[in-house]
Amino acid sequence: MLEIQAQIVEKPHGPFVKRTLRLGAPRENEVLVRLVATGICHTDLAIAAQYAPFPLPAVLGHEGAGIVEQVGPGVAHVAKGDHVVLTFAACGDCLNCESDHDAYCHEFGKLNLAGHRADGTTPFEEDIAGFFFGQSSFADYAVVNAASLVKVRDDVDLRLLGPLGCGVQTGAGAILNVLKPHPQSVVVVCGVGAVGAAGIMAAKLRSCHTIVAVDRVGSRLDIARQLGASMVVDTSTEDLSAVIDSLGGVDVAFDTTGNPDLIHMLIEKLRSNGTFAFVGGSPRDAKVSVPLPFLVPGRKIMGITEGDSHPATFIPHLVDLYAEGRLPLELISKCYPFDEMENAVNDARSGVTIKPILIF
Repeated sequence: MLEIQAQIVEKPHGPFVKRTLRLGAPRENEVLVRLVATGICHTDLAIAAQYAPFPLPAVLGHEGAGIVEQVGPGVAHVAKGDHVVLTFAACGDCLNCESDHDAYCHEFGKLNLAGHRADGTTPFEEDIAGFFFGQSSFADYAVVNAASLVKVRDDVDLRLLGPLGCGVQTGAGAILNVLKPHPQSVVVVCGVGAVGAAGIMAAKLRSCHTIVAVDRVGSRLDIARQLGASMVVDTSTEDLSAVIDSLGGVDVAFDTTGNPDLIHMLIEKLRSNGTFAFVGGSPRDAKVSVPLPFLVPGRKIMGITEGDSHPATFIPHLVDLYAEGRLPLELISKCYPFDEMENAVNDARSGVTIKPILIF
């Protein structure tokens, strides 16, 4: 047994509490990783509040980056000493996995959101849920599902790479893998959190001339301009509908807010062959309706999970872009010592920090 330090959530809406836990050795198709850093995602906060189901008490965290310490039986794609980014787990065998749509794995829920192995056990000696997104990386060490491990180059600082496993992958992948806007497309990104910010960076990589960033926090909109937004809209003082009308409508609307009223308006503003895409976060009973004839001119409404990415190839690509200075993660990231997790969480909730990262 290895003694580790972990941040756990004990009850719904409860604080993150640092505790010493005992971690077992990796089993078949598992790997022990020493964490260097872990991003804090709003999905972690939603689970902590139990807006989505996951057993508590639990070690959450799903944007880990670290170094392989020990490899369990059956693992061949990483070795001790490798630098890795941790992402969601996928079965690798279903129709979607075989066609490189890992984010839509038929076993996604069992592998990422059950809180335990298939046999009901966790890597902890204590009665605490783990394997959140295959990793539970709010700890200085984690036993990780081998499917969640992506080996990355070792000449890039790991501290900013963890969010590539979820938030950045989700936003960048939505644009680069799915929506693929043309340089002449009018692109509207609503919500300049980590996912929206990554979407703006990706639209810039696609050489889009018109990238509209939408938020209610002025500091985030300032960063959006630095990331490549050609126009920003502060919805606390400006009318987004009127702005979109002045542009003649929207070709690609990417929403990260989950606000049903905003979503309905964006859909109404779609040009012919335009696409509205969102990544969740709406209330469970939220609905949007459109007249069926509205869809005939090629308009599309869709959801996107984890950027519809194949992490084994997409995450190394994102690392290369960061190393080349084309994915400026430093503009959206702020590092916090592991002991200051509550400060990091509060800054995430308030919008002060776009992407808080815990450093071990």
